[in-house]
Amino acid sequence: MSSEPAVLVRNLEKAYGRVWALKGVSFSIREGEIFGLIGPNGAGKSTTLKILATLLPPDRGKAEVMGHDVVKEPEKVRKLISYLPEEAGAYRSMTGLEYLRFMAGLYSQATGKDAGEMLELGIEIAGLGARLYDRVATYSKGMVRKLLLARALMVKPELAILDEPTSGLDVANAYEIRKRIREFSSEEGVSVLVSSHNMLEVEFLCDRVAIIHRGLIVEAGTPEELKERHNAENLEEVFMRVSGGVVSG
Repeated sequence: MSSEPAVLVRNLEKAYGRVWALKGVSFSIREGEIFGLIGPNGAGKSTTLKILATLLPPDRGKAEVMGHDVVKEPEKVRKLISYLPEEAGAYRSMTGLEYLRFMAGLYSQATGKDAGEMLELGIEIAGLGARLYDRVATYSKGMVRKLLLARALMVKPELAILDEPTSGLDVANAYEIRKRIREFSSEEGVSVLVSSHNMLEVEFLCDRVAIIHRGLIVEAGTPEELKERHNAENLEEVFMRVSGGVVSG
């Protein structure tokens, strides 16, 4: 494992018109680490992820993935990452298996990786069994999310960027998604950046977390470090304290 970070973000700034979504965000992610970026809606989480995914240029600052600058070397970065947006969808007219096979073919052309191996891994990660032969249009939201997670992870990226991976899912499906992410990262040594407003979920999943509030990182560390530092029972309490909220007790 390299001593260099998998992700290095320094003083990122991004404005939408007169509104500054990011005001100087800095953090790093180690190789093989699951890193959580947590905060309320509108805090700057998705903007940060889109910059790292080369979909959005920063106004100022720097972001690197495995030593490659996301602005100067976007093509190299895209070969190293996979990105799962919060509102991603799959082709409803395809079966789950057809969708995974199609996406494996696209990734194979772009990266030179073996499409058959990717498909085999995608089937395993999805865990949908015989339902893979059914059209995506018949899937529940939880099943679609499992399929999309399989698409994101089957390529064995250096960095998997997951934006609200369990958004809108029930407890059972959310648990399954978190379990798959944790097991995959541990087994394959893949670095994962997870964005979420669900701080209790991130506490369960992540090795380290950064709390973003109004476009700034206001605290960072392991969940245990943050709870101890702020004498809190969970990350929700930590967030309330560092963001000026009031927590009783």
